[in-house]
Amino acid sequence: MTFEKPQELTGENNSDGFLKNKDGHHRTKHPSSIDTNDTSSSYSVDSQKPRLRPPPGTYVIEIRKDEIYRVPPPENAHRYEYLSRQKTNHSPCRRCFCYSLAALLILLLLAALAGGVLFLVYRPKKPQYSVSRVSVTGLNLTTSSPISPVIGVKLRAQNANGKLGLIYALGNEAKVFYDGMELGNGKFTAFKQPANNVTVITTVLKGLSIQLTKTSRKGLTDSQKKGKVPFGFKIKAPVKFKVGAVTTWPMTVTVDCKVTLDKLTGSATVITENCDAVVNYMMS
Repeated sequence: MTFEKPQELTGENNSDGFLKNKDGHHRTKHPSSIDTNDTSSSYSVDSQKPRLRPPPGTYVIEIRKDEIYRVPPPENAHRYEYLSRQKTNHSPCRRCFCYSLAALLILLLLAALAGGVLFLVYRPKKPQYSVSRVSVTGLNLTTSSPISPVIGVKLRAQNANGKLGLIYALGNEAKVFYDGMELGNGKFTAFKQPANNVTVITTVLKGLSIQLTKTSRKGLTDSQKKGKVPFGFKIKAPVKFKVGAVTTWPMTVTVDCKVTLDKLTGSATVITENCDAVVNYMMS
């Protein structure tokens, strides 16, 4: 069996675009300018295609799950480190604040429950008040100059509760009025009142350089001639109910008294009096 030796190409160029082998036969020469495998050529097929811009609009870019960054990009690494450190620094304070707030809410809830049980079991009654004596000095109605009256008041406070004591704390205030005009103010001393007890307290209400109007001056003069001078007293005081070792939160008791005197002197007599008390059971 005989084999023919494959023909070799000489690589000689012909002007007609053929390659000649040793036997003289011609083969077609493919131009290299259209070689689609040569990506560096300036005459490649891809370079001859026109590049079109995508139309404007909203696009949804789908990224494979394994290509999502597990760490922040390099340009955001510094900001991520700063925010992480800041969050770490504030977290203990935030936890402390939350714990304190929770403890406060629990205490308020327990106090509300204790107060509810106390009110349901003992049925607290509001205290009762009456004015037993009033003395007036420094109220000169014969001159138009400012006056500085001094009005002494003796108040009778009654605790009608059978098992609840009362604690009158500091921070109370008392005022005296005539026809809506304040003539003086002062305070009562703090004291404790047992259950089923009557306590008489006194105070002095003072006014400084009060200018009476002509109407007020005339009204006081006419009332004194008639032997019926009306005054108004207003008292506000914080008070707590107490049973055994349990004491409630401070509440506010407001007392409004209408008093009629026979004259404007130190030995004045109380003709009529009427006091009305209102207790605000909410925390004051």
